[in-house]
Amino acid sequence: QRHVVESGGGSVQAGGSLRLSCTLSGSTLLLYAMKWFRQASGKGREGVACISPSTGSTHYADSVQGRFTITRDNGQNTAYLQMNNLKPEDTAMYYCAAGDFFKGPSCFADADYWGHGTQVTVSS
Repeated sequence: QRHVVESGGGSVQAGGSLRLSCTLSGSTLLLYAMKWFRQASGKGREGVACISPSTGSTHYADSVQGRFTITRDNGQNTAYLQMNNLKPEDTAMYYCAAGDFFKGPSCFADADYWGHGTQVTVSS
């Protein structure tokens, strides 16, 4: 049974940084694209970043381009989301997911396995 678990959320002031981690158990990370989504209170789910299984090809939402970086360590079965220069509008529950890879925004279309989320709160 596959499980996705996120960690690393917390509260920071605007301009600060956080690093989220996402560990996949029950399977091999190399089989999946890894994806980060977020959902702010009262809003819909938004795709944030996506990374391909082996080539490291990435895609980012326009709202985080240049501030967030998605990486993966297949040997550790872990993906990461480095978030710099955080803004209050980045406040949301962040979810990690594993699924198929598609280039561009199509990578955010869906995922097969989801974590329960980690809260990120950015104060002004």
